[in-house]
This record gives sequence, structure tokens and C-alpha cells, in this order.
Amino acid sequence: MPKEKDVTRRDFLKTTGKTTAGLAALGGTNLLARADKVLGANDRVRVAVCGLRNRGNDHLHGYSRVPNVEIAALCDIDQEILNKRRGEVNGNPQTFVDVRKLLEDKSIDAVSIATPNHWHSLIAIWACQAGKDVYVEKPCSHNFWEGRQLVRAAEKYNRIVQHGTQIRSSSSIQEAIKGLHDGQIIGEVYLSRGLCFKWRDTIGHAAPEAVPSGVDYDLWTGPAPLKAFTRNRFHYNWHWIWDTGNGDLGNQGIHQVDVARWGLNVKFPNRVSAVGGHFLFDDDEQTPNTLCCAFEFDLPDGKRKMMEFEVRHWITNNEAGIGRGGLVALKKRFFGNRNAIGDIFYGSNGYLATGDEDAWSYESWLGRDEKAGPHGHAEGDHFGNFIDCVRSRKKENLNAPIQEGHISAALVHLANASYRLGRSLQFDPETEQVIEDDEANKLLRDGDRGYRAPFVVPEEV
Repeated sequence: MPKEKDVTRRDFLKTTGKTTAGLAALGGTNLLARADKVLGANDRVRVAVCGLRNRGNDHLHGYSRVPNVEIAALCDIDQEILNKRRGEVNGNPQTFVDVRKLLEDKSIDAVSIATPNHWHSLIAIWACQAGKDVYVEKPCSHNFWEGRQLVRAAEKYNRIVQHGTQIRSSSSIQEAIKGLHDGQIIGEVYLSRGLCFKWRDTIGHAAPEAVPSGVDYDLWTGPAPLKAFTRNRFHYNWHWIWDTGNGDLGNQGIHQVDVARWGLNVKFPNRVSAVGGHFLFDDDEQTPNTLCCAFEFDLPDGKRKMMEFEVRHWITNNEAGIGRGGLVALKKRFFGNRNAIGDIFYGSNGYLATGDEDAWSYESWLGRDEKAGPHGHAEGDHFGNFIDCVRSRKKENLNAPIQEGHISAALVHLANASYRLGRSLQFDPETEQVIEDDEANKLLRDGDRGYRAPFVVPEEV
């Protein structure tokens, strides 16, 4: 398949537009009518999936289980994986290397984004401008500012935008969060603690080499600076490079950050501090593999709450049962999985723990004698919830609306900025700015790398 090198941002904006008139240029009133139409239960929703490797493959499986959904298009910069997935998907989906060409197809209802982090916001904004609904993987942004731009685009173009923090679709976790908010389980909640302890091995050092055949590395790099290809800047290891990733705080950790903030019932923090480093391994990783974060929240009633978060990469332990229970313990016994991932909430009458590899469960312990309290387990269908809302146009029914995803991703960006700058940050939730710290605000604005034309997040969405 030829690579779409001749598509410029100016050409794309002429096609998709930033206004209703621009959207009409894509397909006239038919596109606009379909984009805002309340679809019936029997109406087929045509979905395009962008980014087809590990998590993208999960998207394909997820949508294949939702009734009346057609995986109508596939997009990836790697021709080998693109061909492989096309052979695995039912029907005859179109294939694209360049997402900008995909977005010109007015028959696509929704775009599902499972690319590396540095592409998330830009593709999602472009999709909103093109009249598509969006499922965007976590974190929804590579830096704070572009996440805010995505929220603005979703609101301006009246799009359904779901964030890929799928724990929010678990009915048992919803039950736990409700109990935390109304004080019915562990009393008044004053502290939450998120854990991201994963047995991450070293990635070693990788020398520059030729770009693999069939890979459009220029498109893969997109908004980031174009640097020599190495294996440690490509598949999965891009998570540990600042130009493209956000470390494990923004990889696995964003799920637990989101739940910790959700259960604490808070929005943006007022103070953020993070310390840590890169320990034990001599390799190409730039992001910290060990990190301790603290977030403080000033409430309208004069009270304060606090959230802690810890990332640890090698040889871990278990806390509040996280990493011990049920099927997880069985997996560890046979497969050697030693991760401990989840959240703990502390209240006036006990504590409650959620998660681990089984993200759909919670347990609680009450009183000084730690008697067993309420507990539950139930999975959820995050993709199904998204499609339901695409049909109904009821944003209020989204389990993980982009507005909430942006706030949780913002906590990741603030903590990473505190770590990189080596100081605590005072944050103003009203202005969404770090107070009297231009260096921090610049880091939150463009990740200290800027945007490479033509892959630029627009100032005006």
C-alpha cells in the first residue's frame, strides 16, 4: 500500500475543517446528519481502529463482541501488523497507513485509538473535527495542554468521547465508589493510595539501525522529534522515552490514579510533589522506574484530602491483600507473576482495597479489629458502554467521559513535571496553571519537545 506522504496539515484542515462548514466539506449534510443522529439498537455502528498491536488487538476483540458493530477500517504504520489484523477481522475492512486519509471517509462513525501516547490527543482532536465519535486509550494526552485541547474539541463538536480507563465500567467498582462517596462503607475518606508495582526488567541499550521494512517511521514519530530508529524507541519501550511516553505512571499507573482520584471524590490537586529515579538498571530508559507521588486537595468546606501514588519496578510486596487473592495468586503460582496493582482507601472506620490484576474486585475491612466488610466482583463492558452512547448521544451515560480522563491524566503530567524539575508544584485548578512557575507550565504545555509539523495540536480546535 502506498504511503500517504503528500497529505499536509493544511490539506487535512481544508478537508475536515474546524467548523460546521468544514465538516460539511467532507460529505455535506449527510455526514453531519449521521454524526448527530440518535441511532437505534439495530443500526450498525462503523468503527475504525487506529494502532493494531497489543492494546489495539484488544479493541478489535472488544468491538467484535458488541452487537451491530462493524470494524470497518484498520489503521497502522506497520504494514505487517496491518495485513495480519486484516486477516483476523471478520468482513472486509479498509486499511490505512495514514490516519488523515481514514478520517476523510464519511461512512466511519467512530474512531478507536490505541496508538502510542504521543498520538492520542492529536488523532482524537482530528476525529472530533471530522465528525467522528472517539474512544481514546489512556492516558488521553502526552502533556497537560493537549488534553485540555481535546476536551475543548469534544465539547465544541458535540462528540461522544470515552477515555480508556475501563475499570470505571465495572459495576462492583462503581458500587465501591458510591459507598466511599456517601460514607456508608468506611466512613469519612481522607486518603487514597495507588500502587503500581510491576516486575519490569531492564530494556538494555539499543544502537541505531535501519527502519524495519514496511514501517512508516516518520508517521509513527508524528508530533515528536524525528530521531534515529532504535528498538528501544519503538514497540512498547517507547513508554520509557519522554518524547513519546509518560513512564509507568502514565502507562499502567493511570488506571490506578484514576480510581484513586475517583474514590477520593476530587478533581484537580492544589499541591503536587514527586520524587524518585532510575534505579538498578543501566539502560536506555529516561523515565523513572521508582517514583513516589503526593497530591493534596483543598475542598470547598475547608477540609483537605490527600492522595499518594507509588511506582516500583523490581521485586515487590503485597499490601491490603493486593497481589495475593484468588485467581491472581493462582496465576503467580504457575506463571511467576509478581505484580501488585491497585488502590487502597482509608477512612474513619476502616479501609477498602480495589484491583490488582483483577481490576474488577473490591474488599473492605472495618473497625480496629478489621472485620470483613462489603466486597464485590463484577466485570464491565467499556466498549459496549461507548457504543451505547454513540447510538443514544447521551454523554451523561459514558462511564469514563473525556473530561474525567483529562483530569486523571493531568495528575500524571503534574507528578512527572514535579519529578523532572525536582520541586513541588502549586497548582491553580481554576486557571489550570502552575502558580508562578513558567518552567513547569512550559513542560506541561509541550513536554519540553514542541510539535513537529505538520503533526501539530491546534491552538484553536
